[in-house]
Amino acid sequence: MPRWLRGNALSAAMLGAFVVFLLLQSVFGWQTHNEELAEYGAAPLSWWAYLGTGHFAEAVFENWESEFLQMGGYVLLTAYLVQKGSAESKPEDQGDRPEDDPRRAGPDSPWPVRVGGLPQVIYRNSLSLALLLIFAGSFLGHLFGGVVQYNEEQALQSGADPISAWQFLGTSDFWFQSMQNWQSEFLAVGVLILLSIFLRQHASPESKPVTAAHAETGA
Repeated sequence: MPRWLRGNALSAAMLGAFVVFLLLQSVFGWQTHNEELAEYGAAPLSWWAYLGTGHFAEAVFENWESEFLQMGGYVLLTAYLVQKGSAESKPEDQGDRPEDDPRRAGPDSPWPVRVGGLPQVIYRNSLSLALLLIFAGSFLGHLFGGVVQYNEEQALQSGADPISAWQFLGTSDFWFQSMQNWQSEFLAVGVLILLSIFLRQHASPESKPVTAAHAETGA
């Protein structure tokens, strides 16, 4: 394996899987959408045209929204809350790590830490901020993609007039789509937090050592 790939294998594997599954989603979504259009006697779309539809945008951003809300919330909550015995929690008695003190910044520390002031404050919280900003963008993508799909469905089914994104935001349909994903994401993380108390995965940084006691907290 090339040295660069060996050093970036985890992110390459995850992003590679993302691209493959997104492509497959687009293909199967395209087929599903054309089947729905055929039921109403509408002309089918090409795969390329399908990528610009609300059907595709809604499906993509609806899932991204929940994923980044979960990850952003998780990063933020683990800074302040603990779970005794979990590999996903910092120890109960651990405050700020010495390395988090900007006064210990060295010449190789990121520049916002060395500069201080507002850049340092933002950088100290940049991971959760970035994840939550991606969540916000995905939320808007879901909203605008969803209203296009909703209006198309209404036009095909009943010829109803289109509604605005603001009006769609107030529908139970939009929030049903969001909540069915949000609840599953937080369930998955909650289960991981609790299972890591008692179960192990050899060599994974997400697990406590195999020989660690159940009461030991942190990986």
